Amino acid sequence: MTQAKALIGNRIFDGTTWHDDSAVVLQNGKITSIEPVSSLGSDIERIEGGEIIAPGFIDLQVNGGGGVLLNEEPTVEGLATICAAHAKFGTTALLPTLITDTFEITSRTVAAGIEAKNRGIPGFLGLHLEGPHLSIARKGAHDPTLIRPMEDADLDLILSCGAALDALMVTIAPESVSPEQVATLARAGITVSLGHTEASYEIACLYAQAGVRTVTHLFNAMSPLGHREPGLVGAALDIGGLNAGLIADGIHVHPAAMAAALRAKRGPGRIFLVTDAMSPIGTDMTSFTLNGREILRRDGKLTLSDGTLAGADIDMASSVRLVHQTLGLPLEEALRMASLYSAEAAQVSESKGRIAPGFDADFVVLNGNVEAQSTWIGGECVYRG
Repeated sequence: MTQAKALIGNRIFDGTTWHDDSAVVLQNGKITSIEPVSSLGSDIERIEGGEIIAPGFIDLQVNGGGGVLLNEEPTVEGLATICAAHAKFGTTALLPTLITDTFEITSRTVAAGIEAKNRGIPGFLGLHLEGPHLSIARKGAHDPTLIRPMEDADLDLILSCGAALDALMVTIAPESVSPEQVATLARAGITVSLGHTEASYEIACLYAQAGVRTVTHLFNAMSPLGHREPGLVGAALDIGGLNAGLIADGIHVHPAAMAAALRAKRGPGRIFLVTDAMSPIGTDMTSFTLNGREILRRDGKLTLSDGTLAGADIDMASSVRLVHQTLGLPLEEALRMASLYSAEAAQVSESKGRIAPGFDADFVVLNGNVEAQSTWIGGECVYRG
């Protein structure tokens, strides 16, 4: 058993409550308590944290980072690079995301994900398979030649992956996946998400009943909210059992639309933050390749040559700042959108998303401008700015 440590912060947000002049006590990778600094025993190693200690960010849609795009490098090394790149911005758990690709690349990604879990890669929570079982009509930047219906081999591969990983999210469209297939995935504990689809409100309700739990990047690549046809946007906001990911870069969704969605969302489901980040995060890259196509990085946007958005150029700390500073959300709610609500959506909220006894010792130390100063995963500092 390792010696207990105490990470001291001016303020600690535990996911619900603020604690002043306190410390997070941790041992063997787990949180044991939050204690006033004045009550710490002499046998506890004290570590100065910073202005704010908060639950580590959890990102459920991360295509790449550190110069690596998962589709181009579906390896353990690629996964480790992506996780390390996002740790610099306070992300302590993430789902590296494979967008629509061949069965071979998907299989290689699944094998790499299982090996990454077995190796204990810091920050690796599981995988997000975004496609290829989508709608060509709402393909976005996904290669339409690779989009196809889900077959038995695909279902078996996903089920084997879900059984081996702590968390697995799969984005599907009703145009390519049946309610029966969704029910099979949901019964296996896999988080099924609707995205890249023309699905109507009624179809979305049917798939929610079959086991869909989330909606992928709300507003983007889906049937819009209309006054006579609510579409998937309306379903995401109206169906209480659905959670929804939101890309809060101010480009994918207008701030006014974000604010309206947050006011409208029916619970208990929540809107949580995702970055949808690509390989340039943490680098000075100006372009990269996806499925043989060049993606350009300009003015905070990532686009194909025709202007189609292709992922986002934002990190999680910046996303939290935007919803706090631009939308005016209380800081604690902005932090929950990047941690607790994500943990709930990914079905890992019994161990992540809070600073509480028994939870994983994953947290981010922030300054007053909500910039990451250090990041801790399993009680170990993996980044210090």
